[in-house]
Amino acid sequence: MSLGTYLSWALPHRLLSSLARQLAYSENPKLKQRFIDTVVRQFNVDLGEAAEPDPTAYPSFNAFFTRALKPGARTPDPDPRALLMPADGRISQLGRIDEDGRIFQAKGQSFTAAELLGDAEAARVFAGGSFATVYLSPRDYHRVHMPWTGVLRETVHVPGRLFSVGPAAVRTVPRLFARNERLVCHFDTDFGPMASVMVGAMLVSGVETAWSGVEIPEYGDDITRKDYRGKGIVLERFAEMARFNYGSTVIVLLPPGAANLAPGLQAESPVRLGQALAHLAH
Repeated sequence: MSLGTYLSWALPHRLLSSLARQLAYSENPKLKQRFIDTVVRQFNVDLGEAAEPDPTAYPSFNAFFTRALKPGARTPDPDPRALLMPADGRISQLGRIDEDGRIFQAKGQSFTAAELLGDAEAARVFAGGSFATVYLSPRDYHRVHMPWTGVLRETVHVPGRLFSVGPAAVRTVPRLFARNERLVCHFDTDFGPMASVMVGAMLVSGVETAWSGVEIPEYGDDITRKDYRGKGIVLERFAEMARFNYGSTVIVLLPPGAANLAPGLQAESPVRLGQALAHLAH
């Protein structure tokens, strides 16, 4: 086991993430600006496409990290049958979900949809379907949008670890995305069920949704379900769904026969919010 892998297991994930949250929300002018300037420089962040391009105008590091884009900076694929990429980033993996529900993570690594969703029954409808795992790096736009119009049915907060979701951790930590704390969002669409899973990671200070605000933290120990049936919460294709307060991963699950993944997409493909993720099969 490499030193990096050992540390990823040994470090106190929640304590470090709680401390990172305090720093991220600090409005101390010197402290927040030091963090912002470091990230802009180290990750070559393009602030020219941000709604607020002045890095000194953000009241906190978290405000900078969850920044909005200028109108028109991202546009949805013009094909009305295209399901959209939910975020900027890179494809970690994508493809078919096995009939037994197994999802490919990396060479020699996989997890099941039941483990990811925290619910074997909910996972059954995705067996034989398709998935896409999108990794958001610190330089990316950190808001996640809807691939397709959906009615919110349920959210499930699944507690867990907070491993890094960078490429090295994905290759070495078994069942990584099914181990990390995550928020599962279930939607009903005109092609059937769709799940978008917001996966937390080391130093991720939280996940916020468009309908209820902060969901993670608080870091919990029990699975928490929120039933939105009958609440009439409809999110349109390309609408903002949620946001990360630091870089992480979103996984989209689609049922069998619903859509065909867009040709040309593969592991490590750079992607942008709004480009075609898949196309309706019928």
